Amino acid sequence: MAVSEQPDVPDESWPGVRARRLARHSLDVPAAAGRIPAVAGAICGAHAQVMSAAELSIGLRTAGTTRADVRRALWEDRTLVKTFGPRGTVHLLPSHELPLWTGALAAVPMPPGGLPVAARMDGAQTDAVVGAVADVLREGEPPTVDELSEAVIARLGDWAADPVVPGFDGMWPRWRQALHTAGHRGVLCFGPNRGRKVTYTSPDRWLPGFTPMDADAAQAEVLRRYLRAYGPANARHFAQWLSAPRPWANALFASLREELRPVGRGASGGSGETGESAGTTAGTTAGTTLFELADEQADPPGAGPDGAGPDGADPDGLRLLPYFDAYAVGSHPRARVYPGQAAERALTRGQAGTVQVVTIGGVVSGVWHQKRSGRKVAIKVEAFQELTKRQLADLEAQSERVGQILEAVPSLTLGAVDTGRHL
Repeated sequence: MAVSEQPDVPDESWPGVRARRLARHSLDVPAAAGRIPAVAGAICGAHAQVMSAAELSIGLRTAGTTRADVRRALWEDRTLVKTFGPRGTVHLLPSHELPLWTGALAAVPMPPGGLPVAARMDGAQTDAVVGAVADVLREGEPPTVDELSEAVIARLGDWAADPVVPGFDGMWPRWRQALHTAGHRGVLCFGPNRGRKVTYTSPDRWLPGFTPMDADAAQAEVLRRYLRAYGPANARHFAQWLSAPRPWANALFASLREELRPVGRGASGGSGETGESAGTTAGTTAGTTLFELADEQADPPGAGPDGAGPDGADPDGLRLLPYFDAYAVGSHPRARVYPGQAAERALTRGQAGTVQVVTIGGVVSGVWHQKRSGRKVAIKVEAFQELTKRQLADLEAQSERVGQILEAVPSLTLGAVDTGRHL
């Protein structure tokens, strides 16, 4: 059947799709203790702009893990690396996957962003900044951003210092717009905080002597991993997840057409999805047709990064997901994950992740907020439906688990949640 003639994916198929995604994310049943890097890799990285959210994302997916375990994996064992990942945002990735992600992300064409033309850097200037950053980070202790800035400007001159980049605390120097590019090219990652200040260092300290993969091979592998974790999906979904141009994503889908299988048309419209064509390059992404890997098979319960997991997998369970959790951000079509009230309450102009969500069977069914005070954490949950006894039991267990991960004593209340949006 031609791609353009694909029927809609039947409604009754979506619970199975969500169950497979939950299994791949170890959200039906947690992966074994010690599988932190494997879990981070299976979800294509844990968003770490808010570090406590990354600790929760990984902790909720691995048995017995606390924030101390995640920090140990990052700063002592160095099996995780904190760097700029998909969308140019901060992620925790498995250190051994640095060649893959740097090879892929460095070659993704990035839009110019919102800076005025006069404020932007050309290719030669960007290359010069990346080279200067690499030189600085090979020397001595990891610098703070201010120390790195002074060293970069000293090497490059006044043009790099022009305050033209809007930042959280005023205007930043021109060179800062290439900070994530330095991460994508494999010359920069985050070092341990110095007090409250972020530091940067060379990824060679995590994976000595690594070199980025070939760009074409790396990008093809990233697409395969995305579809394994979030499929079925189309080029528009992939482009949105990666913050990449749709024509580029269409071409990448086309290059893997022999490895992809159309499964039908997805929901269109609503929840920030326009329903417009995802592209027609080589006939592989016409309309809203969704694709999965051709070798995809239904997973047994609990088939996460360890393969077939232990008994007790619960694809219909209730889960608390933190800010920018990978499942919430990467899952499409939005109408199948954020139906009705969920789209109104948990999406910000179509963007997922700005609100902490409650899922039931992989569908966003509420929102939640946490507030820490010393050794205590107050958790407040607003469900969009009446919870069953089983779901209430799940909620109690999830609240306790959040407390364990954050190394705090949790208290749980049910009621309206009107705070906690993270932009």
